[in-house]
Amino acid sequence: MSHIIVVGNEKGGSGKSTTCMHIATALARMGKRVGALDLDVRQRSFGRYIENRQAFAASEGLDLPTPQLGALPQLDESKLDALDNIDDHRLSAAVTALDAENDFIIIDCPGSHTRLSQVAHSLADTLITPLNDSFIDFDLLARIDPAGKVLGPSIYAEMVWGARQLRGRAGAAPADWIVLRNRLGTQQMHNKRKVGAALANLSKRIGFRVAPGFSERVIFRELFPRGLTLLDLRDIGTENLNMSNIAARQELRDLVTELRLPGVKAAF
Repeated sequence: MSHIIVVGNEKGGSGKSTTCMHIATALARMGKRVGALDLDVRQRSFGRYIENRQAFAASEGLDLPTPQLGALPQLDESKLDALDNIDDHRLSAAVTALDAENDFIIIDCPGSHTRLSQVAHSLADTLITPLNDSFIDFDLLARIDPAGKVLGPSIYAEMVWGARQLRGRAGAAPADWIVLRNRLGTQQMHNKRKVGAALANLSKRIGFRVAPGFSERVIFRELFPRGLTLLDLRDIGTENLNMSNIAARQELRDLVTELRLPGVKAAF
């Protein structure tokens, strides 16, 4: 069976689609077969990223390792039982179609609570939650008092807990949950240290690992229209990488290593 990687939280702008595309491309470049699903049916950033990549590669005559983009099928709701949810069946059908042909399936969830997102979290073997490195986004995971003391899990953490319970009842192993600290500042600022300490404390209480993600870089926005990632720069003739690009590639290498995916070593 494919190893399912779900990338999600319930806030937009945290870098979910960028994270999806870079992990998917990294795995594809390692020779892994990678399927992709975008559950954000309105924005479809991950889906459009892959479509942009396919179009650019075709126009330039390039052979770029590319994830296989799946889709949620249209089903006849009248054929379902009265208590069945059609989104459950659509997601199951999409995952089943990709499962037969891929080693990994990467699912990008919308920045809001939806039935599709909730069910996808229950399918995750690896769950990645990108988080902007601030207490504004920390509130997604836990409630804190004015002094910064953690009072308890927040709405998203409770949803993940529910998804874990569903996996347990189905006899599946617990998901490996990684909270990704994106847009980390380069300086050891006071707020950065406080966020780090709060995450370390919370990780022991609700069961996730913390990993550094991607710094804020202009190149991510520049690559999107062509569907490219940091790993594709030499394919388009960029031989001399600047220091920012080299640092970003190292961030990706560190992330893939930290994910501890089966059969994967960061060898790019």
